[in-house]
Amino acid sequence: MVQDLIRDASIGQLVNYLSNGRLFPYPEQRPGFIVPKHFRLPSSSSKVDPIASDTATLCGDCGDESQVGTEISSTPDTKLRRESTLIAVTDLEKQVDDPTSVPDPFLVGWYGDSDPENPMNWSFRKRSFVAFNISFLTFSIYIASAIYTSSIPGLMAEFNVSLTIATLGLTLYVLGYGVGPMFLSPLQELPLLGRNPVYIAGLFLFVIFQIPIVTATNISTVLAMRFLTGFCGSPALATGGASMTDIFPEHHHAYALGIWALGATAGPITGPVIGGFAAQAESWRWPMMELIWITSFAVVFLSLFLPETYEPTILRRRAQRLRILTGNARLRTAAEREQESKSTRDIAYESLVRPFILSTEPALAFSNIYVGFVYAIFYLWFEAFPFVFNDIYHFNEGVGALPFLGFIVSGALAYTVYCLYQKYRMAPRFARAAAAGTKVAPEIRLEIGLMASIFIPMSVLIFGFCSKASIHWIVPVIGAALYLPGVFLVFQSILVYATAAYPDHAALVLAGNDFFRSAIASVFPLFGRAFFTNLGLGPGSALLAGISILMMPVYWLLLKYGHVLRQRSRYAHSA
Repeated sequence: MVQDLIRDASIGQLVNYLSNGRLFPYPEQRPGFIVPKHFRLPSSSSKVDPIASDTATLCGDCGDESQVGTEISSTPDTKLRRESTLIAVTDLEKQVDDPTSVPDPFLVGWYGDSDPENPMNWSFRKRSFVAFNISFLTFSIYIASAIYTSSIPGLMAEFNVSLTIATLGLTLYVLGYGVGPMFLSPLQELPLLGRNPVYIAGLFLFVIFQIPIVTATNISTVLAMRFLTGFCGSPALATGGASMTDIFPEHHHAYALGIWALGATAGPITGPVIGGFAAQAESWRWPMMELIWITSFAVVFLSLFLPETYEPTILRRRAQRLRILTGNARLRTAAEREQESKSTRDIAYESLVRPFILSTEPALAFSNIYVGFVYAIFYLWFEAFPFVFNDIYHFNEGVGALPFLGFIVSGALAYTVYCLYQKYRMAPRFARAAAAGTKVAPEIRLEIGLMASIFIPMSVLIFGFCSKASIHWIVPVIGAALYLPGVFLVFQSILVYATAAYPDHAALVLAGNDFFRSAIASVFPLFGRAFFTNLGLGPGSALLAGISILMMPVYWLLLKYGHVLRQRSRYAHSA
């Protein structure tokens, strides 16, 4: 498994290419690999030595890809060449002997249902490790948003700027990772690139653009680089969920997206905790240096151990190897044929315009706005916490960030409840639907989000009206922590619903959602301090709670009538 991980990761791909397949080889690049007759040119097919079927041994669903294929016997005076071999995998055995039985002899796909290169066939351990890598990538980018808040007081003092100007570093970063996926995530849908090149290149540039921030001599440099880092790191925040769906079957999507969402949530939560003590002990530059250390490690680790997960890209690389091996230029994957049938204009339209068109779908428009509002309140905590715990309870900068850890506790509990809900409530419904030969409507994914949305107004009201010197500090900590089950379960239900309703455009849907929620959330920190100062914590929280309560009926309408919207959509699955 480790060798396969390294081979399929970015560095392994580079080594394989430079060594012409001698190092970290694929099955097609190993001597003795057997190519199906229907993949070979007619001229080479007529010259092939007969296969001694009684000496052929089938690998079937072997875990070691080095043994995929068959071993055949050859006489001493018969030279075995790569192009004179045939693949014999269980599902292709009859096709080898009878090429006419193949519906499309030049279509490259998986070597049967048990092909070990298919991400859906990876072992549970391998998929779990890859899921961890994707979550770690998301965490590494998300932590950069909130870790900056620890540097704001130091930036104000060193560059003599206002709180609003200093807070722009948070706003521009969030805006950057909202805008970026609209341009970068569509690149990950191209079979030529896939997920990894965009992830790793963006993460590498993310690290490079952090250096001018640490060495900055003016606030303009900090703000410009913050936007660029958010832009370059953005694909992980939008497409990480799509990467999870690449490797897990549909009935596991909710669990996988939940793990990914926890990684996303843990970043902003731990950012102030990690950065607060560093900024207090040293200077505002140290949280930014910590960020460089984290993301530099991520670049090296993920370049070594994050394999490509996008099926069209994996198959395209296989088709390239087979074309070289057989000399048959007609071998193509389904995705390659689809791309070849489209003009550059069509590809640009689908990549750059369609995400915005999808966002105008009524169901997605509401989902994006609602998640954006919930997300925006979440980022208001980064302004409200210093106001409460530093100013009212007089905690120092490092200790004042520790209440964020309450979100981790409530987040772990929320995910536990979510898994139990999926197992005992959702799984039986899917099982009954499968037994009846029907499908479960995507709208049922919204149920738990609607129930959990009550935590949002409850949380902000407790936090707003209980943040007083006369009330123990644990009360507002508990009140704030109650927000996490709300935002997590709403976030999960809407994203799983959106990807289930628009499965053919999952990455674009997630990119559009990331854009809108980030665009809305990026503005809130700019007026957060003034908002609570001028209105007061209680009235300001009551206003936010009131808005969230007013949006709940619309959420219910989407749950009730979402199927009607899907039936009228060109892009959604209406079943």
